[in-house]
Amino acid sequence: MVQKYQSPVRVYKHPFELIMAAYEKRFPTCPLIPMFVASDTVNEFKSEDGAVHVIERRCKLDIDAPRLLKKIAGVDYVYFVQKNSLNRRDRTLHIEAYNETFSNRVIINEHCCYTVHPDNEDWTCFEQSASLDIKSFFGFESTVEKIAMKQYTSNIKKGKEIIEYYLKQLEEEGVTFVPRWTPDVCKLEKSTSLTGRPVSPAINIPDTATKEGLNNKEILNTSSSPSEPTAGTPDDKLDADYIKRYLGDLTPMQESCLIRLRQWLQETHKGKIPKDEHILRFLRARDFNIDKAREILCQSLTWRKQHQVDYILDTWNPPQVLQDFYAGGWHHHDKDGRPLYVLRLGQMDTKGLVRALGEEALLRYVLSINEEGLRRCEENTKVFGRPISSWTCLVDLEGLNMRHLWRPGVKALLRIIEVVEANYPETLGRLLILRAPRVFPVLWTLVSPFIDDNTRKKFLIYAGNDYQGPGGLLDYIDKEIIPDFLGGECMCEVPEGGLVPKSLYRTAEELESEDLKLWTETIYQSASVFKGAPHEILIQIVDASSVITWDFDVCKGDIVFNIYHSKRAPQPPKKESLGAHSITSPGGNNVQLIDKVWQLGRDYSMVESPLTCREGESVQGSHVTRWPGFYILQWKFHSMPACATTSLPRVDDVLASLQVSSHKCKVMYYTEVIGSEDFRGSMTSLESSHSGFSQLSAATTSSSQSHSSSMISRWRFC
Repeated sequence: MVQKYQSPVRVYKHPFELIMAAYEKRFPTCPLIPMFVASDTVNEFKSEDGAVHVIERRCKLDIDAPRLLKKIAGVDYVYFVQKNSLNRRDRTLHIEAYNETFSNRVIINEHCCYTVHPDNEDWTCFEQSASLDIKSFFGFESTVEKIAMKQYTSNIKKGKEIIEYYLKQLEEEGVTFVPRWTPDVCKLEKSTSLTGRPVSPAINIPDTATKEGLNNKEILNTSSSPSEPTAGTPDDKLDADYIKRYLGDLTPMQESCLIRLRQWLQETHKGKIPKDEHILRFLRARDFNIDKAREILCQSLTWRKQHQVDYILDTWNPPQVLQDFYAGGWHHHDKDGRPLYVLRLGQMDTKGLVRALGEEALLRYVLSINEEGLRRCEENTKVFGRPISSWTCLVDLEGLNMRHLWRPGVKALLRIIEVVEANYPETLGRLLILRAPRVFPVLWTLVSPFIDDNTRKKFLIYAGNDYQGPGGLLDYIDKEIIPDFLGGECMCEVPEGGLVPKSLYRTAEELESEDLKLWTETIYQSASVFKGAPHEILIQIVDASSVITWDFDVCKGDIVFNIYHSKRAPQPPKKESLGAHSITSPGGNNVQLIDKVWQLGRDYSMVESPLTCREGESVQGSHVTRWPGFYILQWKFHSMPACATTSLPRVDDVLASLQVSSHKCKVMYYTEVIGSEDFRGSMTSLESSHSGFSQLSAATTSSSQSHSSSMISRWRFC
């Protein structure tokens, strides 16, 4: 398995030229890096004007590895080749390094870059990325990987300290400023060298410099590959100081996981990405396994989008019954600065709330509480000046009895736990359960299997008045804010709960209708796409130059998206038909409109090139209609093509096809027709002054694929 590393942007508040002077003092050897024994210059090139300096060194490293392993490998030292390409004109230094020893067994590549800060030309940015691929190593592959990662991580931590050490050394030598490169200065240096000053010895010019017609700028470009990191603006890259201030102390590898997952989201979501704290929570929930974290994060993002959870605090008002009888609310913060949520579960009539509101209303209310918790964490991070990404929950069980174990109530509780665990991981910093009665073990036995192991470790349970003693409430909450109902002096404004009047109870039919209404308040529709049975929707256009917009997510499988135009309306599908026109499935609807007897080019025409969309992609786009008539948007099952040179399918194709069970795909989509006069700005923004769709896309910056009459933008969104 290939191990990868990507650093955050490290900022030095010193000019580029001074940083370069400090960097050069690391050679030929650096006492601050014990493993760096020596280095020899292999090749060197300097341009005539002094702007470009390319130097290649062979570095000797003494790896801290078991003596037995070194003896088996037959080496005492490991050699690396490092190529530095300095451009004083552009004020950049690109560094490439790779291993020379065991290059047929182990592949190590590193890319580093020093550049000028985009917002302050007197500051310098540094980034590095690396990859490790161990093909084979005498049966010690796992051991070598651990040693390599440990050594590399250790050196990463020292990187900034080393530069600062040499900056201080320069200051002690009286060097606090290094002038920028200018052509005049270089000419002066050249003239003085001709009048008697020592001249540098002959140097070897690298092969790239001897190519015919290669100028100085081309030399620099060939020294760095497109995959090398380049300094970006603070908006699209993470600063090391920002991580420490707002996200906390992370190890270099944890920083790398965060940055790599964030980059993947930027590349595939094109701007619609979660906040850094949210991404970090999902990584922590999966022990910084990027693949596992990406999977659950994408599922959560699709869930949030489908149910518009991002807008729940602004668009949903809790029913009065909840405001009166739900015995929970926010109450100051704990000693760590975490927001404190108080829940008097023992005083709450869970049966009455379920009978009066239904399961879905309770779930939505809990979601609003979690969204408010995220907002309060952000506020407290600013107030206390340190990262706060979770909250503390205080649950008072005084009054808990068998009534709370009512089966539908427990079912609703388990459903809520399931949804919260999946979509709000690592948001609970601590759970204080107070005054647990004898019936509590029964409830705990029912609930605990649905709670993540990491979450269970955060539970502190106190029976009776144990919370008042040592190791109790005062260890976590200041005395001044302990609620009055727990013997404190602070008045708590959390509702006291009580029995919900039976006059507010509703029938099962009413609750089912209300539950359905709550979760169908989404502008998105779901559909299933089968092999041989595409899903199609019909849009009638009366006025030419109208704009058809769409937004869809490919939740499962790969599909091909097509847009057709027909002058005559297709026959409406028959609901009872399971063949040519309509398929009803538990996973969504499937509607086919194009009749099998229709011929492409005669009965209908294609107005856009087919767009292949992979599982996990999210696609937004628009089409400006040329003619009135009927437009058909089609999502079609994408079959894997066989290899062109053989009749047998490729291995990758077979594996990909196995992931799509039963030849079924799922899409979640929304479409809208906008008048051309209402369609404003760039077509990629999909903004309309009269469109509900604009709310979804106002914050989206997306790459696009343009045709004469349309523009399509896409990103992955599992």
